[in-house]
Amino acid sequence: MSTVLENDVQPVNFYRPNYHIKTPAMRSPEYVQMSTAAAITLGLVPGKMHRTACTHCLNLLVTYPEGCRANCAYCGLARHREEARDYADRNFIRVDWPTARYDEVIERVKAGGDRGQFQRMCISMITHPNSDADTRVLLQKWVEAVPHVPVSILSNPTTMEKADLVELKAMGADIFTVALDAVTPEIFERTRGKTVESPHRYAKYWQAIEWAAEIFGPEKFGAHLICGMGETEREILEVCQRIKDMGGHNHMFAFFPERGSLMEDWPACDRGQWRRVQLARFIIDYAGGHVAQMHFDAAGRVVGFGLPENELAELIRSGKPFQTSGCPGKDDEEVSACNRPYGDSSPTDIYSFPFALAKRDVEGVKRQMGGEDIGVGL
Repeated sequence: MSTVLENDVQPVNFYRPNYHIKTPAMRSPEYVQMSTAAAITLGLVPGKMHRTACTHCLNLLVTYPEGCRANCAYCGLARHREEARDYADRNFIRVDWPTARYDEVIERVKAGGDRGQFQRMCISMITHPNSDADTRVLLQKWVEAVPHVPVSILSNPTTMEKADLVELKAMGADIFTVALDAVTPEIFERTRGKTVESPHRYAKYWQAIEWAAEIFGPEKFGAHLICGMGETEREILEVCQRIKDMGGHNHMFAFFPERGSLMEDWPACDRGQWRRVQLARFIIDYAGGHVAQMHFDAAGRVVGFGLPENELAELIRSGKPFQTSGCPGKDDEEVSACNRPYGDSSPTDIYSFPFALAKRDVEGVKRQMGGEDIGVGL
């Protein structure tokens, strides 16, 4: 049993029907896991999302009873959690990921109605010997059945070569993303590398980003970055600028201590740090700004965003920088189709807003950023 909050105090429970219970036979490509928001939007589980009717991105995850073979310190799917015998019961970015037949998922999307609101589908890979091949099977079936909904690939660079990206693009993948997550070599090694007996390497991830820039081209690739794992604001924004200069977009997550992960006792990302990084990332990606024009204090904290005061005030009032960042939809490239409801916070203290901000939301964000100390007491 899991819970999704409909409002700040009233929980709405949902259940997984019997056909969602994990068995050794439930493995990709016949089966996929999906985010709670996607399962609710598809009508596979009952529930309501706080202040948002649905998600516009169908987030799918390849799945195997033996699970992911990596051991990332912050991840709920990490190998060290093998004591959780039912792999499908492991939480991932705060929420449950129910399992369903892929053919049923496709049929429900084709049936339309509320489910016709999907503007994008994303196949998320894990570190597993079958993940690459099964991702291609899932992609091919989707492109043939639902050609009007573009597909993003959230890749596993550790098991991929350049030819794999070429093939995925030729098969119809629209956007290729890399979950770099840890933005410095030191943090990457501590959380994803040999230190935690995990196979990932910082250099290989950057190589995959470079391949994506070459093969998929401008505006068609991106990187996931996690804010709050020990990096400075300057460090993460310099990586944002590097990705932008290559032609890509930055998909930002606030660190949240995942239950059962090796980092479950770490504090969540500082709110002020997160708001400043969200705003600066948006300026880099969409408002023509550059990290070289921004100002930082001795601790690497943003103290100036490099925009005229009136432009900065208007940008903050729009609320867009504080919405979830991810692959774009059809209507507005500055607003992500992948809104990942409550993937990095609870509905009672929202970090990434999965909906357009109201005036009261913007006022709260401005207080969290630090107000007049950094020129945003507007």
